[in-house]
Amino acid sequence: MNQTEPLHIQYPALGHLAPFEDALAATPWLADPAAKSQRKLCASLEQAVERSGLKNGMTISFHHAFREGDQVINQVVATLARMGFRDLTLASSSLMTCNDALIEHIRNGVIRRIYTSGMRGKLAEAISHGLMDEPVQIHSHGGRVKLIQDGELNIDVAFLGVPCSDEFGNANGTHGASCCGSLGYAMVDARYAHNVVLLTESLVPFPNMPASIVQDQVDYIVPVAQVGDPAKISVGAARVTSNPRELMIARNAADVIEHSGYFTEGFSMQTGSGAASTACTRFLGQKMARDGIHARFALGGITGSLVDLHEQGLIATLLDTQCFDSQAAGSLARNPQHVEISTNVYANPGSKAACCDQLDVVILSALEIDTDFNVNVITGSDGVMRGASGGHCDVAAAANLTIVVAPLLRSRIPTVVRRVTTCVTPGSCIDVLVTDHGIAVNPARPEIRERLENAGLPVMDIEMLWERAISLTGAPKAIEFTDKIVGVIRYRDGSVIDVVYQVKE
Repeated sequence: MNQTEPLHIQYPALGHLAPFEDALAATPWLADPAAKSQRKLCASLEQAVERSGLKNGMTISFHHAFREGDQVINQVVATLARMGFRDLTLASSSLMTCNDALIEHIRNGVIRRIYTSGMRGKLAEAISHGLMDEPVQIHSHGGRVKLIQDGELNIDVAFLGVPCSDEFGNANGTHGASCCGSLGYAMVDARYAHNVVLLTESLVPFPNMPASIVQDQVDYIVPVAQVGDPAKISVGAARVTSNPRELMIARNAADVIEHSGYFTEGFSMQTGSGAASTACTRFLGQKMARDGIHARFALGGITGSLVDLHEQGLIATLLDTQCFDSQAAGSLARNPQHVEISTNVYANPGSKAACCDQLDVVILSALEIDTDFNVNVITGSDGVMRGASGGHCDVAAAANLTIVVAPLLRSRIPTVVRRVTTCVTPGSCIDVLVTDHGIAVNPARPEIRERLENAGLPVMDIEMLWERAISLTGAPKAIEFTDKIVGVIRYRDGSVIDVVYQVKE
């Protein structure tokens, strides 16, 4: 038949099929060579917002790979405020002290709800004292992905800052001026958001490979001056320590691993970003080199200390969901066995397989741990939210040996308490507590206690540590709260494990 004539098929079982009209009917941009490569580019953030179809009451998301150096969240929310948006749900993988500017936008009704793994600074203080009408939803890194997959957290527009991208949206964090390394958080948002807007410092020629965020996930691209300061990634919770007390705790933790029964050829580990945890990596590396023991992989947020062990041949593979310093970001770019993974692959209990399920040993921190081994990483001794759930409960549940490291006292405030202010990780998932005053083993793990005692380590009941803390400081005054809930703590499966009440003035 003549191909210029409309084709009509008379067959009811096929339903309505549109007749062919033109070769470029569905892809008109292909008719214009300039438009073909630049159809996603926006002249401004405002234009990208308009094209995204964002409306009042929708959900916007961000990642926090730049941590305290992030320059995207505040910029985007300020722009949305100027454009008149209201009642938005902000879903950032975490919030830092650099996000204090959000207080104004919450007061003005631009931000109505928040989902995050944690928060710090003046923003956290204001919310803890009742700033928001609705409580903040605090989730773990793996739990965040599950909330998205289950449909509770439905991302309308993801605004993702990346150091470099090509004009189609192939982006990564390992090239460009402001390298942040792994985009493990952003990879999830790019996969599930209805619309994805990239903010990028550098537009590079197509194809920009390897691509952490892939072109078929990206709707719009906005060139900006800067998305973040990578020098501020390794501050706060991700700092390196020279504190003698923290170093002593780190040495003790390395001794616990050595004598736990899990320090064997091919073991796996996650050592976290806390100061003592990071130092423990170095001490553990010395033991590995001495005994000729190699790890199959290290998981989670990757530090320069883990990179050193990888490049010495002591760790075969680094599975990286977030780089905690520039050394880690550089390694991700050059080492083929330093592999970027999403938080879905890292720790989502609803995924088809999570890497944390393969963990032997994990080291975690705590703001408080009680005599039942329940851990608080959210609220401080004053009841104010000043931490993050992160991957704490994810890896604690999955690892074969979960070790918490913490000083017995912080500024004359007990870390070991009778009952934690806020429970984030249940005590059933914690095996060992290492402090500067001794080591406590969960009674559910008698074989671990026996091994540590046989090695001559200072093991004692956790009740003894609590009594020692109280003898040094006296019983702390109880925190006074109102009846208003300001935070809901979501366990990794989405259930509510605890709530945070507003601090009484």
